[in-house]
Amino acid sequence: MSSIFIQNSRALTATTVPDLFIDHYMPQANGEFVKIYLYLLRRFHQPEGELSLSSLADVFSCTEKDIMRALRYWEKCGLLRLSLEGHTLTGIEFLPIKESSPSPRPEEKAAGQENSSRPPRLSASRVQELQKDNADIRQLLFLAEQYLGRTLSSTDVNRILYFYDALHFPMDLIEYLIEYCVSKGSTSLHYIEKVGLQWHQDGISSVAQAKSRTNTWNKNYFSILKAFGIRGRNPVPMEVSYMDRWLKEYGFTMELITEACSRTVTQTGQPSFQYAEGILSSWKKSKVSTLEEVKRLDARHRSSQKPLAPAKSGRTQTASRFNNFHQREYDYGQLEKQLFEKQLAD
Repeated sequence: MSSIFIQNSRALTATTVPDLFIDHYMPQANGEFVKIYLYLLRRFHQPEGELSLSSLADVFSCTEKDIMRALRYWEKCGLLRLSLEGHTLTGIEFLPIKESSPSPRPEEKAAGQENSSRPPRLSASRVQELQKDNADIRQLLFLAEQYLGRTLSSTDVNRILYFYDALHFPMDLIEYLIEYCVSKGSTSLHYIEKVGLQWHQDGISSVAQAKSRTNTWNKNYFSILKAFGIRGRNPVPMEVSYMDRWLKEYGFTMELITEACSRTVTQTGQPSFQYAEGILSSWKKSKVSTLEEVKRLDARHRSSQKPLAPAKSGRTQTASRFNNFHQREYDYGQLEKQLFEKQLAD
């Protein structure tokens, strides 16, 4: 009997991406870092032409430092091993992917969003049990995909069902949670999870309660924008982040926040969330919580400034080359403003 020889003449046109990477590493990573990792995978399976930092930078229209930042990130996550000769990159090795939490991004560390703060996940068997013969859950997951505009990963499904099974959110509340976060411009499950956990801590258990809360916060947002003189637009995410800190973390009243906004515009001539943050953080450190306490703090600050000592009576000042000139008059308010802006810039 003759042997049969099978030959594949088709070109390889697909790159395999491990499920563990998609489930455990991709959701937390910077989008640019993910693109670079996937491109490296593709080049590994189909090597063509010379690969260098310069060529990678050309592909992604960025700098070589941006490429190295991405590679260093994946190295810290344990997915790559970089070979260097001095400061020159000479090799990249793909390492086995382990089912463990990756290192957090620098910006997540700065915001205090450590991976250890995540809620526990449901077991795989529990997730399967919830989806089996449950049309309502399948409908919820279908709607979530429509809102987010993508197919849900197993980690996404776990996060969503955690609200239903562990926190006992009703189906319509979970749907509203996703709809609300998407309307704010975020389709990140990490962000949706963060908002949902805050609702749970605040005792929200119905859509009516959630809408009442979000309407209150939205009203405060626009009041703060108005205090800055900003009208006719919605707040951007950076501004929302500042306002949430003032309202939630600092716990300041709208009266105090609008006073800080007013002082900011008076001092700088323009709306500046960073400048207002400097004012409010200093009030937080001074433990003031009312406008009256702020006024007393201002009074103590003024009284602590020593006035210039008057000339002693009975003595005649002798003109000399050191004091025989017109004394300069300084705008101390302007100097204080410039010093504060310099500190913010540093």
